[in-house]
This record gives sequence, C-alpha cells and structure tokens, in this order.
Amino acid sequence: MSAASCLLTEDQFLCSICLDVFTDPVTTPCGHNFCKTCITEHWSTNVPYRCPNCKELFYTRPELRVNTFISEMAAQFRQLAQQKASSSSSEQQVSKPGEVPCDVCNGTKLKALKSCLVCLESYCETHLEPHLTVSGLKRHQLTDPVENLEGRMCTIHDKPLELFCKTDQICVCMLCTYSDHKTHDVVPLKEEYEGKKAELGKTQAEIQQMIQKRRLKVEEIKHSVELSEEDADREIADGVQVFTALKESVERSQAELIDTIKEKQRKTEEQAEGFIEELEQEISELKKRSTEVEQLSCSEDHLHLLQSFTSVNAAPSTRDWTKISIRPPSYEGTVVTAVTQLEEMLSKQMKKLFEAVLKRIQQYAVDVTLNPKTAYPERILSDDGKQVKHGDISKNLPDNPERFSTCTCVLGKQSFSSGRFYFEVQVKGKTDWDLGVVRESINRKGQINLCPKDGYWTIWLRNNNKYKALAGPGVHLSPKSRPD
Repeated sequence: MSAASCLLTEDQFLCSICLDVFTDPVTTPCGHNFCKTCITEHWSTNVPYRCPNCKELFYTRPELRVNTFISEMAAQFRQLAQQKASSSSSEQQVSKPGEVPCDVCNGTKLKALKSCLVCLESYCETHLEPHLTVSGLKRHQLTDPVENLEGRMCTIHDKPLELFCKTDQICVCMLCTYSDHKTHDVVPLKEEYEGKKAELGKTQAEIQQMIQKRRLKVEEIKHSVELSEEDADREIADGVQVFTALKESVERSQAELIDTIKEKQRKTEEQAEGFIEELEQEISELKKRSTEVEQLSCSEDHLHLLQSFTSVNAAPSTRDWTKISIRPPSYEGTVVTAVTQLEEMLSKQMKKLFEAVLKRIQQYAVDVTLNPKTAYPERILSDDGKQVKHGDISKNLPDNPERFSTCTCVLGKQSFSSGRFYFEVQVKGKTDWDLGVVRESINRKGQINLCPKDGYWTIWLRNNNKYKALAGPGVHLSPKSRPD
C-alpha cells in the first residue's frame, strides 16, 4: 500500500471544494469524490443539485456514503505527508530570499523555524533548542517565523502586543489597559483572533457561495449562447431557403416578362415581313406591267396596239395599302403586371413564413390563468380564471399586498424568471385595453406609471384606434389590421 501511495500525487487526495486532504470522502453518482461535510453544505446552499466538478444535474439529492477505500488512502497519504513534513523540518536549510533567517547564526544564515515574541528574535533548529529545554525560556510565546518582530511590540511601552482593544479596533499591550485604554473593551488576542477567524470562515463560505453562483451563471450564459447559436443557424437556414426561393421566383418572373415582350415583338416582325413580301411581289408585277405599257406605246403596228390596249391599260390587281400599317405593340403595363404578380407571390411566401414562425413560437405555449388575489375589486373573473371583465360595483375584498388598489389590473398566476413563453389574449371587440408582463416586485398600490423603469412592459389601445408601446416615452404603433 505504501508503494502504491507513493505513485499517487497530492492533488488526487484533495477535495475540490475545501482544497484539503479528504475527510470522510464520499462519491457522487457521477464518480467524483468530496469531503462529506463539504458536499453536504454545498448542496444545502445550492439547488438544483449539481456536481461541482462536471456540473451533472441530479433531480433528487443523492444519498451519500463514505468511500472506505478512498478514506483509507487519504489517511495514509496524510500520515506520509506529516512524516515528510516532520523529516524535512529537522534538516538544516539555508535561508532563501523571501524566507525569515535565523537572527543568531553567524556567517551563513539558516532558515528560521520559529520566532519568539518575548525575545523578539527568530531561531533556526539549533538556536531554537534552549526555548524547548530551558524552563524559563519554555514559557516564551513562540510563533511561525515572521519578519519585523518590532512591529509586534507596543511603541509606547515597549511591551508585546498581547491584547486587542475592541473599542478602538487596535492591538495593545498590558500597560495600555492602564492608560489610554483603561475604560475600553479589551480582550486577549487569541479571543479576538478566534472571532475574526470565524468571521473569515463565514466570509470564505460566502465567497465560495458567490463563486459557485457565478459559475452557475457562467454555465447559464454559455447555455444561452448555445441556444442562440442554434437559433441563429436555424434562422440562417430558413432565411437562405426563403431567399433562394424568392430569388428563383424573381428570376423566373423576369424571364417570363422578357419572353412576353419578345413574343409581341416577334409577332410584329412576322406581320411586317408578310406585308413587305406582298408589297415586293406587287412591285415586281407593276414593273412588268410598266415594261409592257412602254413597249406597246413604242409600237408602230396599229393593229397590235389596238388589240393589246385593253389588256395592258387595265388596272393591275393590287391591294389598297392606304389603310394598312404596322402598329408597334404596347408594352405599357407589362412590367407593372409582372411586378404585381410577383408581389402576390411574395405575399403568399410571407404568409407561409409567418405561419412557420408562429408554429415554431407556439411550441413555447403556456397555460395562463388569472390570479384573483391580484384583481382590482371591480374586476370580475370567470370560474376557470381565463376571462376578466369590468363590474359596475366594487366588491368588498381584503386589501392584501398582492391586490391592485387603484389601477384596474389583474395578473396571471404563472410566473417565470428565464426562458421563452407564448400565450394569447383575446382582445376582439374591446375599445380600450392594456396588456404586457411585469416584475413581481411592482408597486400595486396608489398611482401606477406603466413603464419599464417601474417594472412594466406593456402595450395598450385607447379610443378604439390608438395603439402605443409604453416604452417610456411611449411609441405609437400602426398595425395593418386590428388585432383580435
């Protein structure tokens, strides 16, 4: 066992709460070891029950029993440490910078083991021997090595500071109690030391509790950051999906717009090409007729001219082009129509997106019931606590601290300190209403100012058409439709 103990380090036998060698070590379900007293006190002041090391949460307080194996190992380690400390203290060591040297040594100064508050000197092991063996010196008060022993003497009477004046909160000597501190409340240094040490112990416990609370707050903040990161990733993914669809819709609408305009232009060009082809055909025939007329007019054959005159002089068979023209198609409104269709599509996408967001938010839905203990006396609550209306007569109700005395308000029974909560309140048909959340510590008596500074986060409706967020100062709201 000794050989095995030598392979282990001091850190393996230290409680992570008190930072000392285990005393009655116990093991938590997650496998970590603590002093029984340390973990018991820790869980008495910290709920829920978490392991101080790995932060694993236990919904019920675990039953703890002393780990006999660890207890025996810790006892052996403590014994080995004491033996090591005892053996090392017997070795003569040269005083190093920062250590208290022996005042008696000549030449090389050895490290002091004790300081005498009577002799006002520090001694190494060799020079400390008289104080351990000589009867007169054995009564001297020894302490761990300290520098500036003169500071432990009364500057007025040159006597050891053995007492503490609680009136003036300073250390004094015996002669001081007969002079300047004669009527003061004076106690032995040890008595005050014990009291102050107890206070320090209490302060240390409070500090440890503050540290633990801050560690829990760190974990809470980290958890919030993780949730935020998850929400951010989800929103980015949703956003990319929505905007990709919107981009594709815009590109598709743009392509359809261009195709529509080009199709109109194509039909115009086809019509024009048909007219031009027909005109060129008529021009070709007219040229041929012109040649025939010219040849006939130059003929000297009387009979031939007279016989051909009727057919050549007749009007050619052509279209009346005076009423025919190419009218460019109107493109006015084409873009407007395309944008209008795109707007309708965007509106549908927005509606789908809103429904998806609302569905995701509704997973945090909570059941809210109204608390009759908080209701203003003229407020009438339904039996199930789900509805409230204004009565004409003020009921005679006890004016308990929770009840509003002058403001016609009522609060829900449910409360929360963190997290997300979703609930709906029906306001349809109301011409005036106030709605929001408040701190539990709000003032409920007398005149009340609805603003965040006083613990109110609310919106209201007045005169059937004026909406405002009471942010101090208020912010006017302009909803697209009346909320139900």
